[in-house]
Amino acid sequence: MLSSSRDEAAAALRGGGLRVTASRLAVLSVVTEGKHMSADEVAQAARARVGSISTQAVYDVLGALTRGGLVRRIEPAGSPARYETRVDDNHHHVVCRSCGAIADVDCVIGDPPCVIPADAEGFVLDEAEVTFWGLCPDCQTKPETRTRRDR
Repeated sequence: MLSSSRDEAAAALRGGGLRVTASRLAVLSVVTEGKHMSADEVAQAARARVGSISTQAVYDVLGALTRGGLVRRIEPAGSPARYETRVDDNHHHVVCRSCGAIADVDCVIGDPPCVIPADAEGFVLDEAEVTFWGLCPDCQTKPETRTRRDR
């Protein structure tokens, strides 16, 4: 990790009210450079940076980063939780039904929360979480892959 990137990560941790530790720096760096990674994927990449770090420690760091507002946890159905650093912009996700690839999709339309229910039951809404499902470009070209509509 470059010094400036390390300094930026340390500043981000402090800004989120978190102590700066080697584990937190490594995990934040991995999530920043990755795309929608599972905790196990984060742990494997973090170990390559700092050596020994337990899977439980990675889960603990991811939880702290999420609570600190530095990381967003998403949970597509049928998939382990995934982590990303794109936070506070109310974007959504598209997930491939075949391979599980995940991509960001900007807000559907309008100001957050973008999608308004017919009856919010008295809640004041500030965010919507929408998951779109379909086939990614790679899976669309595979003859064995079919959409639900084709089944």
